[in-house]
Amino acid sequence: MQRRNFALNLVSTLGAAGAASLLPGMTWAQSAKPLRLVVPFPPGGATDITARILAEPLGRALGQPVIVDNRAGAGGSIGMAEVSRAAPDGLTLGVATLSTHGVNPAVYKKLPYHPLDGFAPVTELVKAPGVVVVNAALPVKDFASFIAYLKANPGKVTFASPGNGTIGHMWGELFKSTTGTFMLHIPYRGAGPMLNDLLAGQVMVCFDQVASSLPFIQSGKLKALAVSWTKRLDVLPDVPTFAEVSLFSNNDPSWFGLVAPAGTSAATVARINEAVTKVLREPAVREKLAAQGLFATGSSPQQFGEQIQKEITKMQRIAAFAKISLDS
Repeated sequence: MQRRNFALNLVSTLGAAGAASLLPGMTWAQSAKPLRLVVPFPPGGATDITARILAEPLGRALGQPVIVDNRAGAGGSIGMAEVSRAAPDGLTLGVATLSTHGVNPAVYKKLPYHPLDGFAPVTELVKAPGVVVVNAALPVKDFASFIAYLKANPGKVTFASPGNGTIGHMWGELFKSTTGTFMLHIPYRGAGPMLNDLLAGQVMVCFDQVASSLPFIQSGKLKALAVSWTKRLDVLPDVPTFAEVSLFSNNDPSWFGLVAPAGTSAATVARINEAVTKVLREPAVREKLAAQGLFATGSSPQQFGEQIQKEITKMQRIAAFAKISLDS
């Protein structure tokens, strides 16, 4: 019965195709303890998609099953707090994001985890380009006409975000500060409701990850005006980067990475880092990620730790400009 329940959990987590390669014999699944990969956001988003693409090949590389565990809530704080409290035995990892390890420390004075002291950085996984998108009914044709429209209509255009203090909110405030424009911020309870109202024309602008907005851009329901990436994206070849329109500080993409609980041994971190790096080089994995607007990267634990510190500093500057503080 235990074996049957475990098999069902694998099917639920990895999908039938991923689990099928594990079920016959169950040799390594029975002999190795599963690794729990905590995603601090709901299923279906870019963070979750990344984790599920990597789970099966990472399990093969490590020689143990990898189970995706969604622990959503409080802007990712609930899941990250759970990771920070877990035993440092290499059996629990968390998918850290620019939100959990950059934005949250900047907008909350009190968090149930410490973004630096509470974790052992493992590696960056992917970078996720951002995009500014507008409802197709907004009378602008490109980035320059968008800026002109905003300056001619200060405060009359609304920009949506998945919530106060989210990365979409921070990107919007950074945009306002670097362009000298003003838009009214409308926070939502998640990306789904935000996109629904943007599509319906209830709000006119949002700053999103390409992975979330791409289907609507390709269908013509939303119009992409600029992306945060090193070059134009193959999936959006006609859309300039923020650097091309001289907004260099807006050109940083989002990212997802792996962290372990603080106290995890350097040897364990190195073993996981090596396995993840191997997986991120697999062409099939890179293609699956790229199809979602995500780009496989990888980094050393030290590099990832330095990156987290850099992002906290940048987000603190944006929060100070926009006077964002979410502590009660």
